[in-house]
Amino acid sequence: MSRLPFELLLALRYLRPKRTFVSVITVISILGVMLGVAVLIIVISVMSGFDFELREKVFGFNAHLKVVARGQTMADYPTVMQAVAANRNVTGVAPLVLAQVLVETQPEFGQPLVLAPFVRGVDPEREATVSTLTTNVVAGEFDVSGRGLVVGRNFAENMEVGVGDRVSILSPQELKKMRENRGQDGEVNIYPDEYEIRGVFDAGYYEFNALYVIASLENAQALYDLEAGDTVQGLTVAVRDPFQAHTIARELANALGPGFRVTTWMEDSPLMMAVMAEKNVMLYLLFFIVLVAAFGITCTLITFIVMKTREIGLLKALGASSRQVMWVFLGQSLIVSVLGVLTGFGLGMLALTYRNEFLGIMRRLTGFELFPESIYGFSQLPALIVPGDIAIICGGSLLICLFAAAFPSWHASRMNPVEALRHE
Repeated sequence: MSRLPFELLLALRYLRPKRTFVSVITVISILGVMLGVAVLIIVISVMSGFDFELREKVFGFNAHLKVVARGQTMADYPTVMQAVAANRNVTGVAPLVLAQVLVETQPEFGQPLVLAPFVRGVDPEREATVSTLTTNVVAGEFDVSGRGLVVGRNFAENMEVGVGDRVSILSPQELKKMRENRGQDGEVNIYPDEYEIRGVFDAGYYEFNALYVIASLENAQALYDLEAGDTVQGLTVAVRDPFQAHTIARELANALGPGFRVTTWMEDSPLMMAVMAEKNVMLYLLFFIVLVAAFGITCTLITFIVMKTREIGLLKALGASSRQVMWVFLGQSLIVSVLGVLTGFGLGMLALTYRNEFLGIMRRLTGFELFPESIYGFSQLPALIVPGDIAIICGGSLLICLFAAAFPSWHASRMNPVEALRHE
């Protein structure tokens, strides 16, 4: 004799494959739940991967906080650095000079190429405490001494330069002087400064690799006519917990006074906040796919109950309680839901494992790049499987399917055996 409860045993009996239309509907219901769960897992995991990878790349290039003076520049920055570093949650502080310049290559043959990237002036020793920039070099070395530059990988490719090549740089201040001196008596020609490329970095994000050039703090100060030594445009700050950035920013703002402004990575990188918000919105929207699949379970149960009216009447006549009858059909729905959720989980995990291989096959078949690096900033499709998200998706899908089966099951349990057997 089977040890299974009477209700579950009867539910399994009703689910045995038969050559009937109800069996087809049952299979379709399982497939609907499977696809809904798989799509949810794939989309949410990819969104989580985007969020994680983007945060890692941004934090590897930019720090968690930025401190700037209310005026144009920050004078006597070492004193401000000491005040910032005194906060117990701060792990690193570095000076920053950042502005856009005009860069022209000096090729041996052909026409020179021109681009307007951002030159970022850094102190290599202090920069190592707030970012991974000094360790992301893929060619040459991180050497910005003298007239040395370190450029991004995509910048080097686009400008057709490499380690050892020389480029000319004109700052906005120099261009302004040239415009003001034009046509004046005693006009003096202003020539761009020459720099040597000594390294190529790869920050892992297209925008950083294509639009940023790293120079020494002293050279950047000279480019922007800042007083050598003690004047910069701001400070970058690394903290222990990036998600406590707002709290730490308030503490620093109170300690520094009204003459300074402290911004967080959430304010400076709205794209990351947009990805986090989109992930939550997608989770709610895609649950409607599971709702549609749940309606399939409802339709299946209603059809099945109509076909089994006589059996339900016999069960009630033989002494089965309303609760037992209801659990027969709830058990049937539970089995269908569990099968759908488990197969959906398996399909989702399989798709995530081979996601980049699938993109490669589609690229070869169609000739179209579905995930272009120049747009999204990543060479491969990121994904991060968060156990909490998977639990919410699978548990939520199971509950939705059970709620969808509740009304038909309750209706079957309320059936009058006399009415059910009247026409038999």
